[in-house]
Amino acid sequence: MLAARTEQYIIFRLVQEKLAIDIREINEIIKMEPITAVPNSKSFIKGVINLRGKIIPVVSLCRRFGLAESPPDTRSRIVVVHYRQEAIGIMVDSVEKVASFHEVEPPLESHEVQGEQYMDGIGMCAGELISILNIGRLLSDG
Repeated sequence: MLAARTEQYIIFRLVQEKLAIDIREINEIIKMEPITAVPNSKSFIKGVINLRGKIIPVVSLCRRFGLAESPPDTRSRIVVVHYRQEAIGIMVDSVEKVASFHEVEPPLESHEVQGEQYMDGIGMCAGELISILNIGRLLSDG
């Protein structure tokens, strides 16, 4: 067991997988907005949005994990996180709920989630294994 703690996470869906982000890393969750592409940006940067007058880069987790992107729909959201004193958006297919994990295990090497190197651990919620994203690794690597 990696840690015995009770912390809250936002659980979201990406393709068929449920993933989580520590709620303390999230500024806000907004509905999908038009995203403006930025030439010569990293491959996983979808583009930028204007959020109340501030330009925010938006990361595509599908691109980051090497998955095919599906077109956004009414459930799609942008999770705005804080990273190095900046706001960065992360595209997700839907936000499911807030949950607490009482125990977090280290990531399983054989776990079938793409992007395992960006995971902090695995929590159990309603009988499902949920991979927890490490925002620092996700945004700094590559």
